[in-house]
Amino acid sequence: MPLSTSSNFAKPDDAFRAIVEAHRGLSEAESADLDAALVLVLANHIGDLDVLREAIVLAKRRVLDADQQQQQQQQQQQ
Repeated sequence: MPLSTSSNFAKPDDAFRAIVEAHRGLSEAESADLDAALVLVLANHIGDLDVLREAIVLAKRRVLDADQQQQQQQQQQQ
């Protein structure tokens, strides 16, 4: 099963809202713990190590790209 990167939700905004709402009222540490627990639950649900590895690579690339863009913006402001 290949990694699906298009939305599989009938209402993607509702899915995003549910995740945001789950973090409401949590400390930064609790929020990080929730994210970690959610990742593990969903990874288990996927149950496919190749798909999980592909998702990890994609997510990490997005984080690093966003960080690089932020650094470039900060340099341009100086």
